[in-house]
Amino acid sequence: MDPIDYAQLEDGSHCNYWALDPTLRRAAERAYPDDEFDWAESRLSAFGSVVGHTVADNADAVDERGIDLHTYDRNGDLANDVRYPRELLESERLAYEHGTVADAFRAPADREEPVGLVHTLTMQALLSHADAGLTCPVSMTAGAALVLGNHDDGHLDGYLDGLTAREGDERIEGAMFLTEKQGGSDVGAAETVAERVEGREYELTGEKWFCSNVDAQGTLVLARRPDAPEGTAGLSLFLVPHELPDGRLNDQTYRRLKDKLGTISVPTGEVELQGATGYLVGEPEEGFRYMTTMLNWERVTNATGAVGIIGRGLLEAKVHAANREAFGKRLDELPLMRRDLAALSVEYEAVVAVTMEAARWLDRYERDRGDEEAFKLMRVLAPLSKHHTARAAVDCSSDAMEILGGDGYVREFVTHRLLRDAQVLPIWEGTSNVLSLDLLRAFDRADAAPTFLTFCRERLDEATHPALAAAVEEAETRHEALQSALFSLADADEADAQHGAKELSRLCYDVLAASLLLAGAQAEIDERGDARLAAVARWFVRDRFESPADRGVSDSEAVSREAFDAIVRHAGLDPESLTDGGEDGDGGDD
Repeated sequence: MDPIDYAQLEDGSHCNYWALDPTLRRAAERAYPDDEFDWAESRLSAFGSVVGHTVADNADAVDERGIDLHTYDRNGDLANDVRYPRELLESERLAYEHGTVADAFRAPADREEPVGLVHTLTMQALLSHADAGLTCPVSMTAGAALVLGNHDDGHLDGYLDGLTAREGDERIEGAMFLTEKQGGSDVGAAETVAERVEGREYELTGEKWFCSNVDAQGTLVLARRPDAPEGTAGLSLFLVPHELPDGRLNDQTYRRLKDKLGTISVPTGEVELQGATGYLVGEPEEGFRYMTTMLNWERVTNATGAVGIIGRGLLEAKVHAANREAFGKRLDELPLMRRDLAALSVEYEAVVAVTMEAARWLDRYERDRGDEEAFKLMRVLAPLSKHHTARAAVDCSSDAMEILGGDGYVREFVTHRLLRDAQVLPIWEGTSNVLSLDLLRAFDRADAAPTFLTFCRERLDEATHPALAAAVEEAETRHEALQSALFSLADADEADAQHGAKELSRLCYDVLAASLLLAGAQAEIDERGDARLAAVARWFVRDRFESPADRGVSDSEAVSREAFDAIVRHAGLDPESLTDGGEDGDGGDD
């Protein structure tokens, strides 16, 4: 494969994000089930072009203008009027009309059945290259539809139809209001009260503190009925619309929009429910269990947001380095810059591999909720992928900004927005502490540790090429350490287990990513005779698992032209170059 010539681009917009991202294309192809990728590929390419041109331009304009809230009209009457820039409305229309949500719930015109959730998640990764804020309401719309489809008895089918519509006046968006000021991450501390009116209709009273997509017509809200138990066991789930069926505003006040650091394209506000009409979803006191469907979904979509942000930042960095000269050379010819770009590319490969694997198992579980293996792996991969890809997005966005230098720090260049948007990813859908504790619960209550260890072990067993042998051996050593750590949890008291939860999560992520990269490298060698991913996997293992006393200063692991073109520009790489004394990081610079 010929290397990508990033010097042909002026920046990371006005291009096709799907065409320029072989990493995402390869991972998506392996994640899609059956023949769905063959159907989806042309649509992903078309959407990648729309996002790279129209949506990218719109996102820049929306970030400058923002969204306005007019809580009251000029007569002092409640209005709850959220006013969107026309550019954002256009981007929303394009996202939904391209089937970002609908294709997973309604059969497209040329198919007999809907496609799986992997398709929606891949579309969201592309959308996040341009606008991670817009991806939030798109994601919550799909999540709300998933909740209603799984847990409602049919009485809310009108809302489900709206959530899954492609276009027109019947299309509505979804949201979820969980956070309350006094509770934060402790959802069980919710104080919102639900009083029954008749049938499945209730009146909700309380305050929700961090409500993204605040004016959604398909909003899911947790509240507690009178005399219900304390904690999450007493919560019920309600659909609370922006407008009632007769066109009147619901009895709630959007007090203000948050003045946020980033994600300007999604309105996040404070909502006071004042006897607001809510419709009970499913059975009473099952609300938190139902909402975990959306939480698992949102955590994986958070990871696809990281994919988009890192992918865009990496593209901007590559284009800049290919077009800028310093000290008589192009930036991407300088040894340290090569190392920086290669390291960013390797990190992106790991993020994409883990995210798409999480997408694959979430999709498999939602297709068959009786699949025990899918459930256990989904329960591990959802918090694991969200936790570590979110942090990687912040770090990689900062690195991309640094590569652009002073330009990267000013508003006219997109890296400024990427870093601001990335910073919310570790906060949305659970902080690192919350996710680490949830991982412990997955290993304890779902007994997912043996399944996860076996999955990683099987991926390592697939990597048999001699060029991978040393990396596999190192990864196997860490896999054994992870196994010992997980077994020791059985004898640890709760405080000790929680104290080490973050380090356990980090080890799980690194072992998983290494296993996936090594197995993928073997597949690329077998199918295409290409060792590019082998070079990536070896770099990742060396970075995560090998710790020389001098931090590798004396190892002279300069990035050769051949390795750089493979890792950064996606050129093909002969496997023999990694086995006949060659090394993916040795050889110096041309």
